Amino acid sequence: MSQRITFAGRRVLVLGSAVAALALTACTPPGEPSSQPPGPGTPPPPAEQTQTGGGDAKTGSFEGTLAQPGGQGAAFTYNPALAPAGAKVKATVEGSEQSTVVDFEVTGLQPNRGYAVHAHVNACGPTGDAAGPHFQNKQDPAASPESPSADPAYANPQNEIWLDLRTDAQGAGQASANVPFGITGERAPKSIVIHEESNTNTAEGQAGKAGGRAACLNIES
Repeated sequence: MSQRITFAGRRVLVLGSAVAALALTACTPPGEPSSQPPGPGTPPPPAEQTQTGGGDAKTGSFEGTLAQPGGQGAAFTYNPALAPAGAKVKATVEGSEQSTVVDFEVTGLQPNRGYAVHAHVNACGPTGDAAGPHFQNKQDPAASPESPSADPAYANPQNEIWLDLRTDAQGAGQASANVPFGITGERAPKSIVIHEESNTNTAEGQAGKAGGRAACLNIES
């Protein structure tokens, strides 16, 4: 009988250890490493991943042929007298998280004429107003959709992307902007607008203004 008592006692102890092990496993919070060392053949836990910065810097080449709004193209004219249908526009964007270079080229516009050109926050639409205000790195807190920024502290070629150009005798022109900020997929301009005036105003209360919107090119990735 003593042998059966001893055998039963050993069996109770073994069952007790199994229950304790199960309880320890159940109490380990999800995602936390177990205090027990991994068994043979157990793969190591994956390395922790971290994300830095605001996303990949926007880069790419975007081009289109000016057409009447409402079509499926990438570029539209709102003033065919100044930006004729069939004119070609192209923007190349290269940058990092600290700086951005934008090159803008046109062919087929009015010859020997200046055009003010800026990056805008929205994509091109059925009217020039659809592109919204200028893209700003540091947004003017006093600006609103009804009253766009006209403060030179914010509406300037270091805080916005200005690409004012002048065409040659054949209607071709080119401009570049090198700005001290990056633009990423999370926050980037979506269009470049060609304005009717020959250059961008810089005066107090008028900064950034350049008249009506003659044409627009989408630069969405």
